[in-house]
Amino acid sequence: MVFFILKISSLLRRNNPMPSFNSQNLFLYHSTSNKVEELASLVENCKDIASLRKLHACVLTHGLCQSTFLGSKLVTCYPKFGFLAESRRIFDRIINNNLFLWNSVLVGYFRSGQYNEVLRLYLNLKQKKIGLNTSAVTFVLKSCVEMGNFEFGKGVHLDAFKFGLSKDGFVGSSLIGLYSKYEDMDGASKVFDEIAEKDVVVYTAMITGYAQVGGQLAYEAFEFACRMQEEEIDPNKVTMVSLLQAAAELEALKEGRSIHGYAIRRGIGCLDEVFETSLMDMYIKCRVPTMAACIFERMKIRTICSWNAMITGYLHMGLPLEALGHFCTMVQENVFPDLISLANGIFCCADLNYLREGKSIHGHIIRIGYQLDLVATTALVDMYSKCHNLIQARKLFDVMETRDVISYNVMIAGYIQNEFTSDALNIFTEMVGIGIKPNLGSILSVLSALSELKNVRGGRSVHGYILRHLFHMNTEVANQIVYMYARCGCIYDSRQVFDRIRYKDLISSTSMMMGYIYHGHADEAIILFWMMKKERLDHDSVTLISLLQAFSQLGHLSLAKEVHCHLYRALMERDTLLINSLITTYAKLGKLNMARNLFECTTRRCLTSWNTMIAAYGMHGNFIEVLRLFDRMKREMIKPNDITFTSILTACSHSGLVKEGLQVFNCMREEYCISPSEEHYACIVDLLGRAGRLEEAYDLLKLLPARQSAFAMGALLAACRTHGNTELGEVIGNCLLDLEPENASVYNSVSNLYAESGKWDEAARTRNMAKKKGLKKAAGYSLIELNQGALNYSKVKKQELRE
Repeated sequence: MVFFILKISSLLRRNNPMPSFNSQNLFLYHSTSNKVEELASLVENCKDIASLRKLHACVLTHGLCQSTFLGSKLVTCYPKFGFLAESRRIFDRIINNNLFLWNSVLVGYFRSGQYNEVLRLYLNLKQKKIGLNTSAVTFVLKSCVEMGNFEFGKGVHLDAFKFGLSKDGFVGSSLIGLYSKYEDMDGASKVFDEIAEKDVVVYTAMITGYAQVGGQLAYEAFEFACRMQEEEIDPNKVTMVSLLQAAAELEALKEGRSIHGYAIRRGIGCLDEVFETSLMDMYIKCRVPTMAACIFERMKIRTICSWNAMITGYLHMGLPLEALGHFCTMVQENVFPDLISLANGIFCCADLNYLREGKSIHGHIIRIGYQLDLVATTALVDMYSKCHNLIQARKLFDVMETRDVISYNVMIAGYIQNEFTSDALNIFTEMVGIGIKPNLGSILSVLSALSELKNVRGGRSVHGYILRHLFHMNTEVANQIVYMYARCGCIYDSRQVFDRIRYKDLISSTSMMMGYIYHGHADEAIILFWMMKKERLDHDSVTLISLLQAFSQLGHLSLAKEVHCHLYRALMERDTLLINSLITTYAKLGKLNMARNLFECTTRRCLTSWNTMIAAYGMHGNFIEVLRLFDRMKREMIKPNDITFTSILTACSHSGLVKEGLQVFNCMREEYCISPSEEHYACIVDLLGRAGRLEEAYDLLKLLPARQSAFAMGALLAACRTHGNTELGEVIGNCLLDLEPENASVYNSVSNLYAESGKWDEAARTRNMAKKKGLKKAAGYSLIELNQGALNYSKVKKQELRE
């Protein structure tokens, strides 16, 4: 026995040094009245399971197993090391009607994170009919919050009410925390009203609840703070932190500064990291980064949490470069980054498209052996997607053990950004298939993908899902549905959705206008604009650009001039996009001189302005001015892009300038290192075809991939018809039929080619192929009559709206 006790004593000295214990006095204390308390202290401070088992053996050896005090310590210590079964066995052995013992065990299980056991024991306690007190109810409610078991918590609330405990401040605060967790602030307010004596803890619980719920309800946090002051209850540090959280949520700078001033006057939170970090967060979200930086610089000890607050704040403000600068400074100051810091650094690189720096952070994570969590992995997927390394992004996504809706959203957005919209839809289908519920971001992304693909069938399916899950109540979603239907050509469906939007905003009307213009219903777009004005809905540059496009379609110069005058009255003459759109409108309406004057008077010319003017000259066949403007761009050191060369090559093609066109084509590749696209090759093929150099054009066409050559083939086929080269035309026609078997105009062009060369049987066979597939060429109509009718209709509607 002495050997055993000496062994225990040695073990305890190693694991929990206590100067008052050694092998001699440990033996002696067994004969004193303090042995239970001393053993209980050793059990409570035990650091590993082996030591705990030996202490338990010592308790059993000395016949102390019936001690409820020692037993309660053993019951709560075993779960710390994950041995729940042993804990239950000890509890069942010492169980009695002592409510204090039950409370002690409940608290111990809660502190060990065994929330299920807390609820189980609570149910057993109720069956014993021993009674309840504030401690038991408080920790059971806290366990419900941790587990997310709202229904059980409401049952505990009922028990507390029966036993008259709901008026207690501690129980009431825990109930407020439970209802706030589930955003039931009405329930929390009722609990608050029931509490007999309201102290700072109770008020702080309500303030914290409103701050965490957020939205407009966060204003209630300030109302309760005022009530506290009226009742002469001074707030504590937790109160102030919650109020700062509410100010940050509402971007209420005035209230945030008042809290800061009050804290300085009362000396609350001085040199406290949590309070100072909350202050920084408030100032950043209120868009006063200078104050946040000032607080950050004055902090004596800057921990990883404060660094993370600064970096995250700058990211949320849309300042990724500043955020990355703080991340680098943190590393230079030898503050070891955690996974949150590294994820923020990756998000910075994603927003800045810094692939090299992002890979460096990824490499660092691998070198130090961090186990990537969901947030860090999602950040890496986002970074690789935005840096156009979709293969690596998909590899990381595929190896994720657990995926949530955010990770799926990031992958969907990555595919859309890289123009793989079909893959984006497949990922969305996979997400829904495995039971992950889409959120607002998922819905908006998939609608965007469907709009790009013009997949109306898929769009209707998603629309049905939106209606079933009430997403249509969100204006942003409704706007995207309007745009999706408009892009898919279902303008009637688009208008129906638009009319049902309860709270229309500017984007709603502009999306509908763009849909009308895209499908040639310019008159409806103009009427919609007048409806906007009647409802006093303001407009922006995108609305005016859409309006100019409508006037351009209808050929209405006077209305375009009205928009031009409005730009000067509204001080919008420096809006480059609007000016460029106005230049295009004047050019399309035949007023090239007005377009030129507007271009020359524009002080803030960007590359798009030059491209717009070159396209305007090309539209009017003024190839000399096109080439002159291109030379002027060179002199002014303005680097052209692929759109510039498309406009120049188109102008050369329409003007028959073969030599100049080929020179520009070579200049694009050799001088500016721009790889020719399908449009550029099509322009050159059209240029050579118009000039009769068909074989040369066909040789150039062979350089293009088959899937990208349809447009150029169509141009060359037309040239073959013009120059009577039936043999080459047949070759190109057959290739074009293989590429576009559902295009009615291709069948018509090939049939006409055969007919012009006297091959009537082949012509008839080609037409019959089109008929069997149900393909019909669109009927022609007069734009002059259509535009005149649309203008008259627009004038009538405009007069009706004014009346």
